[in-house]
Amino acid sequence: MEQERSPQVKRLLWLGVGLAVGALVVRAVTKKARSLSPTGLAGSARDTAGGVLGSVRTFMDDVREGMAEREEQIRAELFEGATVEIDEER
Repeated sequence: MEQERSPQVKRLLWLGVGLAVGALVVRAVTKKARSLSPTGLAGSARDTAGGVLGSVRTFMDDVREGMAEREEQIRAELFEGATVEIDEER
């Protein structure tokens, strides 16, 4: 009787392993298919565009901050009596 149970237990074990692996594969394939659907691609493009827009905003903020610092430096030099040379070739 012990020998009869052993093959049955092994079969049940392998059946459980097969079901678990199959479920994981189905989830992975479904997730990938959903990301390649028109809705998934649009969401990905929206997220990418949002990231690019955020980067551009950050860059513009940095440029404005740099401009303000440089203007402050120029004003400080002018109030101290420094002369400003104008390049007439431009």
